[in-house]
Amino acid sequence: MTRPESLRTALVAGDLDQLNRGASQIEPATLLGELFRISKDLWSFANSFGKEDLVLTHMLINHRHAFNSFVLDTGRLPAETYDLMELWRQKYSYFPRVYYPEAESVGSYVSENGPNAFYRSVDLRRNCCQIRKIEPLSRALLGKQFWLTGLRAAQSSARAGGSMFATDQAGRIKISPLFYWDDASIDGYISRHKLPYNRLHDQGYPSIGCAPCSRAVAKGEDPRAGRWWWENSHKECGLHSSVVELGSKAFKSEGYHAES
Repeated sequence: MTRPESLRTALVAGDLDQLNRGASQIEPATLLGELFRISKDLWSFANSFGKEDLVLTHMLINHRHAFNSFVLDTGRLPAETYDLMELWRQKYSYFPRVYYPEAESVGSYVSENGPNAFYRSVDLRRNCCQIRKIEPLSRALLGKQFWLTGLRAAQSSARAGGSMFATDQAGRIKISPLFYWDDASIDGYISRHKLPYNRLHDQGYPSIGCAPCSRAVAKGEDPRAGRWWWENSHKECGLHSSVVELGSKAFKSEGYHAES
């Protein structure tokens, strides 16, 4: 699966077995190039502004073609993440579409449970993630056949069991072009290209999500230990385990970049 034309054929056909056969040998730039040969209206890039997503954003911008991308603003992101988004807007004229949680759902959750109810139980935390992340994601992906993520095997033992190409519950193909990259490769790319990144990384935050749910980790700690650290459960919010299609609503996902 190293020839571009074979890669594109397998993508269009949705042949996961063929796509994942030899996936570790696929160069991210080659994969992205083949995606650009597929209508941009069929795919979108889920950008969390983590290090991996910054690498992907830079690669996508370098293709100098318009592409769809979005960011999920949960309403609880750290100030440093907003600062980073603004840096990319100024430096690269990069404007992802922003999706917010439904105000009524957030209001009901907070009124019934309190603003920081997620600390009290796993169920309340998952409910919060459902409202602030999963539901907006389902809107962002309506009408798409593919979506790009910055998922990597090295991020956690659970993610190591995944693959570069997978499907979500709605049948879309989830593509993680950097799946086989290690931390040094990510940091090296960011350093070589002088990419702005979240300054919380320099304060010991390998993984950054919502401010109340992220903390710095000690040297040698699992990179995901700083997410929902008060829990002993699976360290995921659900973005990479389930996506529920909302067929009753239609939202257009549009993200743009201009040539820098």
